[in-house]
Amino acid sequence: MKRDRRLYDLVQVMCDGQLHTAAELAARLGVSERTIWRDMAAMADSGIPVEGERGLGYILRSALVLPPTMLTPDEIAALEDGLRHVMTDGDAVKARAARSLLDKVATLLPQAGIGAP
Repeated sequence: MKRDRRLYDLVQVMCDGQLHTAAELAARLGVSERTIWRDMAAMADSGIPVEGERGLGYILRSALVLPPTMLTPDEIAALEDGLRHVMTDGDAVKARAARSLLDKVATLLPQAGIGAP
């Protein structure tokens, strides 16, 4: 798993506001505890409000808010059409991923009017 993806996954896990040990996070992401320690240091250095220390655990102290995504109506339509095409393409893994992504886009951009897949 690439580091960027792992850091994103860590933030997603930690958005629950609970204390997470390095061992728990390492097991969940399939990496070593040492990797989690380095990732937590990198996240803190980059301004992500993560607190904690080795041996105790880590917590995301405040909600992490990403900047709004501004898509034109044509971009939204193209994205929806593309995802729906992948959902019917025959590859089950990609179809599940496309369905999940379409659900996320619909949730993040309710003004887009994307219906259920």
